Amino acid sequence: MEIRSNNKAKHRSQRLAFGIFRLLSLCIVLILFAILGFIIYKGAGAISWEFITSAPTDGMTGGGIWPAIVGTFYLMVGSALFAFPVGVMSGIYMNEYAPKGKLVRFIRVMTNNLSGIPSIVFGLFGMALFVNYMGFGDSILAGSLTLGLLCVPLVIRTTEEALKAIPDSMREGSRALGATRLQTIWHVILPMGMPNIITGLILALGRVSGETAPILFTCAAYFLPQLPTSILDQCMALPYHLYVISTSGTDMEAQLPLAYGTALVLIVIILLVNLLANALRKYFEKRVKTN
Repeated sequence: MEIRSNNKAKHRSQRLAFGIFRLLSLCIVLILFAILGFIIYKGAGAISWEFITSAPTDGMTGGGIWPAIVGTFYLMVGSALFAFPVGVMSGIYMNEYAPKGKLVRFIRVMTNNLSGIPSIVFGLFGMALFVNYMGFGDSILAGSLTLGLLCVPLVIRTTEEALKAIPDSMREGSRALGATRLQTIWHVILPMGMPNIITGLILALGRVSGETAPILFTCAAYFLPQLPTSILDQCMALPYHLYVISTSGTDMEAQLPLAYGTALVLIVIILLVNLLANALRKYFEKRVKTN
């Protein structure tokens, strides 16, 4: 009887714990849908083909957001071109080459600390290094490099964790067949870890697409209706554009619908980036299984 009562008490405790977990999960989902519903309700009225494809006018109290969309795309691509090779190669070194010990632990601690630095500090560093010291000025190049630095810690950690998940038997089998360590990494380890690596990169880009502070110091223009023609030009970007039209101007009532519309477009872009991450993950997983 005592054993049976103990089992019943354990089952009650388990059901209570699972009930709390379900309730918390439901609260998170409801909060997410509440935010999305609010933005859609406020911003859907401003969305039109003209709003998406035209340049801002009348000091950003009218027109559209096309230059900001293009500028955001340039910054995302530029940061990926910098963060992906640096982050992936660093993750490969930490997991495949570096001797396990104090050096790897030190690098890992520094990487974690780097990922916790506020984005505005990255903006100040990017302004000091890329804008002033290296002479790039306020440009897409300076902004992309700054956002790339913001991405690198996440890409490093994602790459390292993806490679850790691959069994050592795959490495030993490849080496037993006569492959070098580099050949093993290139032909065996990277293809198997690529789904998680690509997913981490795209999720990092999703975060970058919404950053305001780094581009505020390095590349973002207040009002620039024309599209950039060079990586050394300034550009508009959706996060900064949203900040500007929400906090400055003489006719705030007329600007608020544009602000909500801009926020909705930014959320849709981030959603598309996440969907792309899932699609690429499934694609690489299928390739790994077929090979």
